[in-house]
Amino acid sequence: MRGADPRVVLGLHRSRHERRLLTGALDLGVTALDTSSNYLGFRSHQVLARTAGDLLPRFTVSTKVGYFAGPDGAEHSLDPVRLRTAVEKAAEDLGREPDLVFLHNPEHSLREAAPRNQDALVQACATLEAAVAKGLCAAWGVASWNPLPLLSVIDPTGPRPAVLMVRAGLMVGARTLDAADALTKVWGLEDAKLWGMSPFGGSTSTRVWDKIDPRVFLRDGSRLSRLQAAFRTAYHLPRVGCVAVGTDEPAHLSELVEALAGGVDERTVAEYRSLLRGGSRAHSA
Repeated sequence: MRGADPRVVLGLHRSRHERRLLTGALDLGVTALDTSSNYLGFRSHQVLARTAGDLLPRFTVSTKVGYFAGPDGAEHSLDPVRLRTAVEKAAEDLGREPDLVFLHNPEHSLREAAPRNQDALVQACATLEAAVAKGLCAAWGVASWNPLPLLSVIDPTGPRPAVLMVRAGLMVGARTLDAADALTKVWGLEDAKLWGMSPFGGSTSTRVWDKIDPRVFLRDGSRLSRLQAAFRTAYHLPRVGCVAVGTDEPAHLSELVEALAGGVDERTVAEYRSLLRGGSRAHSA
């Protein structure tokens, strides 16, 4: 990839964490790795260190905190003590400080925190900012599956993340796209500091990819497959600098890297977003 944008981040959600995948990624020039404290049954960090500890220094590693193992399964919390402990444990289990730690889906706990939901978010963000100051990670960010609830509780004068990760691609609705744009503006983030995730809406095997042809969003998509075109288009819905995508197959990852050479027709994307907004307003009415 020669270090040029747009970039691919190898996401480990639902991954088997096999060493061959990481070596294959490095061979392709994919040097960013994204995981989470709760991936692989809360064992992701430990498995990575055990199976590929010697490879991790060659990656920039991002992880997430916010979900914790509970008696009835995973539970979410914005408690500052639990978050700080999770960041410390991430560094310990990985055998190195993460380059980036995301606050994972903070919207999950905001309703429970009302009417102190703004304070809860500010304190959680301040906890990650303090972790950076203490050298537990190099930077912090926010990863949000549904960014809309965050808009009403953000304190513009509070801590600002270095990176925002949101859903991206053709399966994302107008309200989510607009919320991502609004958060980017409030936090003063450039496109390179906005990451996309789940570009295929969770699966490449759903029937929708047989019924639509995303190549219409490219200036010359004739040499790319439909899935490659969908992946390339995801960098513009919303506009992001990189996309975290999960796979266990280096060959699949290679196809996605090849898709980056495709040129996106921004006017077609803009028309599509206008149609989405119109449909969203009609549905709300």
